[in-house]
Amino acid sequence: MIFRKARHEELQELMKIYNRAVSYMKETGNPNQWNDGYPGEAQIISDIDNGYCHVALEDGNIEAVFALIPGDDPTYAVIEGQWLNEEPYAVVHRLAATGRIRGIGEKCLSWSLEKYPNLRVDTHADNKIMQTIIKRLGFSECGIIYTRNGSPRIAYQINKEDGKK
Repeated sequence: MIFRKARHEELQELMKIYNRAVSYMKETGNPNQWNDGYPGEAQIISDIDNGYCHVALEDGNIEAVFALIPGDDPTYAVIEGQWLNEEPYAVVHRLAATGRIRGIGEKCLSWSLEKYPNLRVDTHADNKIMQTIIKRLGFSECGIIYTRNGSPRIAYQINKEDGKK
């Protein structure tokens, strides 16, 4: 599997993956996490422009897309709970896959951990699939954060640098 930054000319393919993910989430009991057109083209273009948007390729085909964002996330400034540490970290957001390769979400997070050993991620309480992946990799549940629109998310962190999970 190859990971690289996404390109502008791949935008429509990325949007198809996101649209499929939204449909899949609704079908599997998670209808509220991504709605009202989220993530939209403007968000993905911004992620590409900033170098945050990454893709996972298998045999030359894009199989997953995600944003890997180093630095402080404003929605993580307040948490009902406690982060493992306040050291510099990166965040994974907007992880979606084609569904053709089993375990690809875990591979995307593992690759992100290689790049940024102090990693945070959040997900909706209804997203049982993502919660399973996060826990399998050894992330610790740290509390609840709120997105910009006020929606609660379960927040997780792992710090491979000091062995703390």
